[in-house]
Amino acid sequence: MLDVDRVQAEYRDIPVIWGVSLGVAAGEIVALVGGNGAGKTTLLRVLSGLREGFLKVTRGAVRFQGEGLDGLDPAQIVTRGIAHVPEGRHLFPGLTVRENLRLGGYLLPSRSLARESLEQVFEMLPFLRERTRQLAGTLSGGEQQLLAIGRALMQRPKLLMLDEPSIGLAPRMVAVVFSLVARIRAAGVSVLLVEQNVRQALALADRGYVLENGRIVLEGSGSELMEHPRVKRAYLGL
Repeated sequence: MLDVDRVQAEYRDIPVIWGVSLGVAAGEIVALVGGNGAGKTTLLRVLSGLREGFLKVTRGAVRFQGEGLDGLDPAQIVTRGIAHVPEGRHLFPGLTVRENLRLGGYLLPSRSLARESLEQVFEMLPFLRERTRQLAGTLSGGEQQLLAIGRALMQRPKLLMLDEPSIGLAPRMVAVVFSLVARIRAAGVSVLLVEQNVRQALALADRGYVLENGRIVLEGSGSELMEHPRVKRAYLGL
C-alpha cells in the first residue's frame, strides 16, 4: 500500500532523513520507533505533504497504492486516502466536538458521505456522541487524542498515520488509545504508528522499523524487534 523508497530530506539544507525505505501493506499495523530527534515526525510530515517552510525532499520516492505522491499538496494526499494525526493533536479548542469532526470531513465529496462518516466515528467512539456540543479545549488530554483520531477517521482513510498518540496520557488512556488502534485496523484501515512507547507499539504491530539519526537501523516483525538485543538495551531497559 505505502512504499517509501530511499527517501532523503533536508531541513534548512541539513540532511535529517537519510535514504529511508519502508512499507505498509494493506491491513497492517506498522510501528516506527526511536528516540527523540530520530526523525520520526519529520518522516510523517514528508509522507503527508506537510513540507512547508524549510523541509524539502532531495532524493527518493513515495508511492501509495502504486501512485507517486511527489509534488502533491496535503489536500491531494488526503483525498488519495492518507490521514495524519500529528503529535500534539492540533484540534480547534474553541470549536465543539462536532465542529472539529465536521472539519475532518471537509474534503468528502458530499454531505451524505460526511453524515455517514460521522455516524461511523460515533459508533467507534460513542463518548463523542455524548459530547458533540462540548468545546474541544475542555476535554481531557486523552479525550482530545481520541477526538483527533476521530477527526482523521472522518476522511475515510485507507492509511492512518499516528504520531505519538500516547504521549502525555495516563496509563488507562494509553490502553484505550492502543485498543482503538487495533479496532481501526480490524475495520480495514492500515496504520503507520510512530511511538516512543516501544514496548506497547511493537506488541501491537505486525512489523516495525527502528529509526535512529534519520536512518532505519533495524526492521522485522514486532516480536522479532522486541527480542532484539539492541532494542532491549536502548528502548526497553533490559
